[in-house]
Amino acid sequence: MTSPSARATPAAAGQRGPADHERRAQIVEAADQHFRHYGYHKTTVADLAKAIGLSTAYIYKFFNSKQAIGEAICARCLSEITAQLRAIVTEPVSAADRLRRFHPTLARAGAALFFEERRLHDIVVTAVTENWHAGTTYEEELREMVRTLVVEGREAGEFERETPLDEVCLAIGETLWPFAHPLMLEDKLDRMEAATAALAGLVLRALRP
Repeated sequence: MTSPSARATPAAAGQRGPADHERRAQIVEAADQHFRHYGYHKTTVADLAKAIGLSTAYIYKFFNSKQAIGEAICARCLSEITAQLRAIVTEPVSAADRLRRFHPTLARAGAALFFEERRLHDIVVTAVTENWHAGTTYEEELREMVRTLVVEGREAGEFERETPLDEVCLAIGETLWPFAHPLMLEDKLDRMEAATAALAGLVLRALRP
């Protein structure tokens, strides 16, 4: 199966030119630092150009808008979360053990990323609420990983098989989303550990054959 991240092309995210161009990486890195300091909404492409020492026109050779630059940064940030979750998915232990750790790992990784770097919280909120490509790809990746765990659990006889697979994955995804969305997660930080443990336990009890 091709992962959502592999399907995310430069054009889909508003990028132009070669995906691995050195200047593109330089622009993204400088923009990342600029957004962390000043915030996404208070920064213009002209501000970025001045900070990097390039012309605005040159930046537009690689990105068609400020949002496209934000997309690249947001995708990189969210990939830090999905990388931790993918590491769990590929571990050689039972599907139940892996799924039990999925909720708390998602919440902890999000809390560390969104709230220790407050400016990054703002850009991720924008990505999710405005349906940026980076935000929708993030959702797709979470759904894909959940589906993998459920399928493997069913094949191993750990999970029931009567409920339609799509229905099961949708329901589990709904229990994850409050910990994946930065605004929802912010409201749960003080009870995050207890909430994720309780939900993971509830999901696993529902999946028993």
